[in-house]
Amino acid sequence: MLIEFIYLGVVFLVAIMGFVVLKRPLYECMLAAFVVLVIITGTWKQTGTFVWDAITEPSLYVIIVFIISAALLSRTTVIDDFIAIILAVFGRLTGGAGYVAIIGSTYMGSLSGSGPGNVATTGVFTIPAMKKSGFPAHLAANVEAHSSTMGNMIPPAGMIAIAFAILDKMYPNTYTISQYWLLLWGIAIWFIIQRILTMYVMCKYYKVKPLRKEEIPSLKQSLKNGWKAIFLPITVFLPFWITSKFDSFFAERLGEGAKAFSDSILLFIPAFIVLVAVALSGRETKRNMTMKKMYGYIAESIGKVVPTAALVMFAYFVSNVLETMKIEVAIGEFIAGLHMNKLVLCLLLPLFTAILGMLIPGSTQVKIFGGIIISILAAEGVDPMLACGMLPCICGAMHGVTPPYCACVYTGMGIADAELKPTLQNCMIWILLHYALSVITLMGWIPIIGLV
Repeated sequence: MLIEFIYLGVVFLVAIMGFVVLKRPLYECMLAAFVVLVIITGTWKQTGTFVWDAITEPSLYVIIVFIISAALLSRTTVIDDFIAIILAVFGRLTGGAGYVAIIGSTYMGSLSGSGPGNVATTGVFTIPAMKKSGFPAHLAANVEAHSSTMGNMIPPAGMIAIAFAILDKMYPNTYTISQYWLLLWGIAIWFIIQRILTMYVMCKYYKVKPLRKEEIPSLKQSLKNGWKAIFLPITVFLPFWITSKFDSFFAERLGEGAKAFSDSILLFIPAFIVLVAVALSGRETKRNMTMKKMYGYIAESIGKVVPTAALVMFAYFVSNVLETMKIEVAIGEFIAGLHMNKLVLCLLLPLFTAILGMLIPGSTQVKIFGGIIISILAAEGVDPMLACGMLPCICGAMHGVTPPYCACVYTGMGIADAELKPTLQNCMIWILLHYALSVITLMGWIPIIGLV
């Protein structure tokens, strides 16, 4: 057996034993897994590097600042005004606010390129709206998380460029970026439909009902009272749209600093959203949002922020060790050498990347492991462009929702104030359905727009 499988097994064993048997918080279990991992891999001298790389990861701070900003936004009237408009439009539908989360978060995720960041930016609107319309907190968190992580699958998300670069290198002058983007949209349509159907069935299971007629706000009155609230999501959308639309403009002028500029947008947007929300709110809100009172609101939210941030940070610790050991390459070569048939490969590879996604970022999987996935699937008859198009789906989209890492889920859970156990139990259903559709797509059992 490959030693790399043993490393992975030890990480999961320590985390599961600590969480299930010893009943310790999951962030403590991840820290313990990291300590054990550096010992058995002999990389303890690099501990400082592992820690430094984790604490300088922008997405860690994105999660923190957005959960804090959600606590501040909940004290303003503009969020209530925006929710009223959503409920006025979709309140008559079962799970109406959930449709807003799925469509809106999918689109926003494609622009931001950050699953957790997208959960935070759109979740502060959609999660309270879902809860107010009858969603259990854990379901609202999962609808938002599993919608936001789809952004990694849809152009112009950054992971897509990484995947296409691999395909173009393997098959030069064979596929165009336009063909590839059309294929990705064709794949995404099926996964959006799957999310909508899943949410609909779960709304039936949890007996989420459309709002009663008397509970549905008047659209005319909601717009009259809170029309300014519409400008709040626009302030979230515009920075992402500008950096996505004019990415070459910023790259030419900022060079390597273009990525830092993009990352910084996610960090500054929360404060900007709060300022805009306060400005759009009434006088009473402005009186309640003094520096002293905002400090108090932030202090109250720290109890939600610290466990989530600690869990994500310790997961990064583990991820950095595994990247250093180049575990993806070793395991990938092992799988390629087994010479399995198409069905077995289509069953195994999405499962394998889902397991890797529990600890290793999707972009890292695509960079190091993408070429191997494309080549072994193509050898068994899978269209190379389809195999490449599924990389963001089985690597990127799964990474943010597969425990114990699942930063998208933890971010949504923090905003929804949901309990860990029911959230993760519900999350596993979404994961299994995503996995099943991934297998069906790779096998070619459904038509895909753009597949040549």
